Amino acid sequence: MSAIQSHDPEFLTDEHRMLRDQVRRFVENEVVPAGTAWEEAGKVPREVFVKMGDLGLLGMRHAEEHGGGGLGTLSSIVLSEELGRSTFGGFCADVTVHTDCSATHISRRGTEKQKQKYLPDMCAGTKVCAVAVTEPGGGSDVAGLRTKAVRDGDEWVLNGSKMFITNGVYGDVIIVAARTDPDAKGSRGISLFIVEAGTPGLVVSRKLDKTGWLCSDTAELAFDDCRIPAENLLGEENRGFYAIMDNFQNERLVMGATCAGQSAKALEMTLDWVKQRQAFGGTLWDQQVVRHKLSLLAAELEALRQLIYHAAWLDEQGIDCVKETSMVKVLSGELNNRVMYDCVQLHGGMGYMRESPIERMSRDARIMSIGGGATEVMVEEIAKRLG
Repeated sequence: MSAIQSHDPEFLTDEHRMLRDQVRRFVENEVVPAGTAWEEAGKVPREVFVKMGDLGLLGMRHAEEHGGGGLGTLSSIVLSEELGRSTFGGFCADVTVHTDCSATHISRRGTEKQKQKYLPDMCAGTKVCAVAVTEPGGGSDVAGLRTKAVRDGDEWVLNGSKMFITNGVYGDVIIVAARTDPDAKGSRGISLFIVEAGTPGLVVSRKLDKTGWLCSDTAELAFDDCRIPAENLLGEENRGFYAIMDNFQNERLVMGATCAGQSAKALEMTLDWVKQRQAFGGTLWDQQVVRHKLSLLAAELEALRQLIYHAAWLDEQGIDCVKETSMVKVLSGELNNRVMYDCVQLHGGMGYMRESPIERMSRDARIMSIGGGATEVMVEEIAKRLG
């Protein structure tokens, strides 16, 4: 471990530590050298997913009989934290959306036929998965979604649109949330469906141009009389909202771990920079204000990291941890942005240059307090559990 990223919690096993070493080697050998080219191309090559699949990194949460590793929440945290250290937030997004935000819906609620059909390829990286919940004008208001699905004989017919869909351009399978009971209010009457890329009526309206996460493809999708087999209903009809909320806990923990990895890497890079940057007759590290700023950020990161692993442990034990997970999401997104802001500041003019990784990381960080549940939404989730 580095001076910034401290020792692992005692409850992590040798298997978790081996996983960390494996992911770190993959990041250093496969991601860091090629990431800039991916940013310019606006996509992560499919062969990268296949390489990760060969290493068993894409299906750790799925059952062994479906090609997975049969591991728990803590494995996702280790994976995400190490991916965060790559300095390429878009790469992290593409992978974790596939591993922990979308395919998990199939492993948790799919029929055996659905699991056998999709999960082996998803574990292998030959099929990439996305999840389509957010809609134009909807944001974090999942209960207010308007995309509709109507049963027509042996098919469901989908109409509506989705926004900000990671892996939506180049992905192969999309988990889509749609309203199946038009008379139900709010969170009731929502169901999940499996929609394959290339299905008539599914259109990629546009590939979105973002401030950060440039190597992550992000789409606006349209469903125009999109017909899918009735058997592509995922889970119980009209209970999709609760499935989404359940998986959000996993998604938010993963985002928190990604933030922790990104923040640790940024602080390490900045620590190295200020110790060699000459100014005022010495190095920047000689300035007390610089040492204290980095020390306080490191202390906050350590506290956040302990909370992340504690919440993940609770989740793996099956203990309700919505409050703790919401705290992780709030603290991680906000701290990640502050870390990047201060690290750019301490890099000076170089921190504003596109050639500097910290510049890219500062852009990538901004979404972390928005996506997966905005800070303002998360603090209300915490408040509900304080009364």
